[in-house]
Amino acid sequence: MTENEKFVEAFKYHKCGDLDKAEKLYLEILRESSGNYEVLNLLGLIKLSEKQLDEAKKYIKRALSIKKESYFYENLARVYLAENDYKSMIDILKEAVTDGFESFEIYFLLALAYKNNVEYEKAEKSYIEALSINPKSEKALFNLASLYLFLNKPEKAVEFFRKCLEINPDDKEVKYFLALGYFRLKDYETGMKYFENRLCRQTAITSQDVTYPNLMKKSKLWQGEDISDKTLYTYYEAGFGDMIMFARYLPELQKRCKKIILKPQKELSQLFRDNFPDIEVMDLFYDENKINFDYHIPFLSIPYVLGLKNYDIFMHHDKYLKATPDKIKYFKEKFFNNDKLKIAIKWQGNTYYETDRVINVEAFEPLFKLKNVKIYSAQTFEGAEEFEKLASKYDITNLADSFKDFSYTAAALENVDLVISSDSSLAHLAGAMGKPCIVLLPYNYNWRWHMDLSHCDWYDSVKLFRLGKNETWNELMQRIVMTGGNALLIPPYYSF
Repeated sequence: MTENEKFVEAFKYHKCGDLDKAEKLYLEILRESSGNYEVLNLLGLIKLSEKQLDEAKKYIKRALSIKKESYFYENLARVYLAENDYKSMIDILKEAVTDGFESFEIYFLLALAYKNNVEYEKAEKSYIEALSINPKSEKALFNLASLYLFLNKPEKAVEFFRKCLEINPDDKEVKYFLALGYFRLKDYETGMKYFENRLCRQTAITSQDVTYPNLMKKSKLWQGEDISDKTLYTYYEAGFGDMIMFARYLPELQKRCKKIILKPQKELSQLFRDNFPDIEVMDLFYDENKINFDYHIPFLSIPYVLGLKNYDIFMHHDKYLKATPDKIKYFKEKFFNNDKLKIAIKWQGNTYYETDRVINVEAFEPLFKLKNVKIYSAQTFEGAEEFEKLASKYDITNLADSFKDFSYTAAALENVDLVISSDSSLAHLAGAMGKPCIVLLPYNYNWRWHMDLSHCDWYDSVKLFRLGKNETWNELMQRIVMTGGNALLIPPYYSF
């Protein structure tokens, strides 16, 4: 075969995913023509796909040394991206711009590199440059909108998410993130409509279709009709914290229907049963022939279907959940029979949803230097293994081993003076109970805490502290402690 025939054959194998045959032919071509920059670039792409990044860089750099092409720069940048080497990625893309290669893809990749390198203003400018070249690029519009959401500029986020919808009006992912932008602006009337496109809603409905296939065929998804003489079935979606937060709407929901059947996660069942005695709360799923309902609704859709307008969304700011006296007494006698100020801490929630809410346990060390203070760990499940890092150095009591479900967690919290927690279900529970609570937020924090962090709209007893742009969790805790009793919600005589 001629060199050209080998190239055509190799490229065919490459496109079909037969990389071994493609590589073999590419190497044959290089032995005959070592300066074939197209082949060098393609070999680099094969090595990138195989995660042999050093080899990928070697081939693509050789291609660039022979001929400067925009897509050679782009491919080398993608190798640096795979290495998380954002500085080198920025350098090579800036070189491309200097050499006159100002393509959409160059600017798009440069924006991505700047964002990952925590240079957000430069990322914004690069996305705008990319869009000046291709104003209808969905991926650039979406990424810029997401950056604005990350930077807590929800007005701009909404603007660019809406531009995405002009291109693709049925994009559910865009609608979901558009909802988060409206939530940040506290425009829940608009946001809740788009929030109905959340993935967990459809997942919840699908799970019920599987569990109760016959019942779901004959019952209807409730959309606000008069159901005063009907039975409504509502079921969990998302995490524990979301269920606790949205439980505030159950009393209003009870006014709308004859009967409610509620299926929360089993860990929440007893807590909800204790607090809503007129609601039938399921521990496990019933057999289909033992349950009957006329309408159904995923739990997070309740405020939307209730038609709540903006500030009505925050109804029942606190004390809509409580613990039972017997369990409160149990925890009092077992753990809290002392005259110290009692602080419960938690450093990690469910990392399935977000990992940047995980706090290193060492960050809590300043609390142990406070006088006349007793620290308790309320960390459960994932992250509980970190407890030993504190227990090996400090006097800390583990409450979590006594938590059979959230009704026990609530009883323990009733005995503490203050909760300091990551953005997790424990923080929501403390807020719902009206317990003083400090929530430690990452720099890129969740939509529900809004833009103004000087107060918490959802819970009167919660204070919010956000990680600074280049701040560590350790530094944030030092900042909280050094502000004294005002931040810790405790009298000044408990400070250093």
